[in-house]
Amino acid sequence: MTDTAPSATRFSYSDAALRDIAQHMLDYAKQRGATAVSAEVSEGFGQSVSVRRGEVETIEYNRDKGLGVTVYIGQRRGNASTSDFSRQAVCDTVDAALAIARYTAADDCAGLPEQEVLASAAADLDLYHPWNLPVEDAIGLAQECEQAALDKDKRIRNSEGATVGVHEAQFIHANSLGFMSGYPTSRHSLSCAVIAGKGDAMERDYWYSVARDAHDILRADEVGRIAAERTLRRLKARKMDTMQVPVLFEAPVAASLIGHFVGAVSGGSLYRKSSFLLGQLDKPVFASHLSLEDVPDIPKGLASSPFDDEGVRVQKRRIVEAGVLRGYFLGSYSARKLGLRTTGNAGGSHNLILQSSQELSFDDMIKTMQRGLLVTELLGQGVNHVTGDYSRGAAGFWVEHGEIQYPVQEITIAGNLKEMYRNIVAVGNDVLVQGSRQCGSILVDGMTVAGR
Repeated sequence: MTDTAPSATRFSYSDAALRDIAQHMLDYAKQRGATAVSAEVSEGFGQSVSVRRGEVETIEYNRDKGLGVTVYIGQRRGNASTSDFSRQAVCDTVDAALAIARYTAADDCAGLPEQEVLASAAADLDLYHPWNLPVEDAIGLAQECEQAALDKDKRIRNSEGATVGVHEAQFIHANSLGFMSGYPTSRHSLSCAVIAGKGDAMERDYWYSVARDAHDILRADEVGRIAAERTLRRLKARKMDTMQVPVLFEAPVAASLIGHFVGAVSGGSLYRKSSFLLGQLDKPVFASHLSLEDVPDIPKGLASSPFDDEGVRVQKRRIVEAGVLRGYFLGSYSARKLGLRTTGNAGGSHNLILQSSQELSFDDMIKTMQRGLLVTELLGQGVNHVTGDYSRGAAGFWVEHGEIQYPVQEITIAGNLKEMYRNIVAVGNDVLVQGSRQCGSILVDGMTVAGR
């Protein structure tokens, strides 16, 4: 990997300059009549290089900046934003937010968080690792990744390319209660997608690796090899008859099941009564061997943060304990709507870790299932978040006698999330970290698989 040492010159603005802009927004808004104010100033930049069939396809650079201000006049709220950091533009943006607030109806739940819940200091969670990657080196990495996939097997006949991405950003969040803090972050990635077979029998698959620190990304040849192997195993896929069988969600797609759960127990869905888990606090929602933790302080974590989007201090929480729902994901506004207190989740969940007292290896999960469907790809968005009804296109592998037999495609899997969560038989120890939701493969008993 190329040098990842910090560089003070990578950003256009210093931390002090961002703080000065944020303070100016607060001061000006108060002068113009706001009773409370919050502001955020941020900037970021990135580089993305893609190659296909060994040739450079795209080289993209981006550098963005923006600021936003939310003002309150009593309990009337207004918000405005701009990408212009000049003093006049900052004043104009604050004035626009104030104008909106003056014409907005009062909302008794609107307002800043309570002062006592604000974070007092931003812990260093090791979230910023600059990657000084010259474009020539990025091209070389992408070519190495793609070539490793193409060299894997002569049945790999084409490529959708390999991409190397570098992204770094910094921000300051401040409010009129005296909170002001921020920090830089980084997120780097490497991906590859290839095509195997020919004619009507072509199949495509991909793989990627993402991390805060470039040293934690998989080697380029490893990403390419995995992409090739995942593509090759899909060749000669068959169709299935309709039946009801256990379904094993492979780790990369299993995380989506956790995502649906997060949406159902988040404040917006709850106070709007648009959740299939309404009124389930302190009741069983998952199988009894499962627990789910929200962990905000994992060093280098892809969803780690010392405070939430409102400046509220965060804490490690057990959301599900032995299958029982113990908490929600709430910001200040949704908490007030529900008559509760913020959980430090304005902006969403942090690193979610699913644990089971019945964790198995992937091979043991296959043996436990005996006969059923291994899902490796999900298609479409067939999830009703009000009722929990679940129906999605899928592809994967048929399992018989505890062994993978052959690939399958053009199928639909269906069930209801409330039942699916309670029918989780086991969770694999093949944990994959590609985002905020960290879980292994998930085995669900008794789903409907619709085929030909």
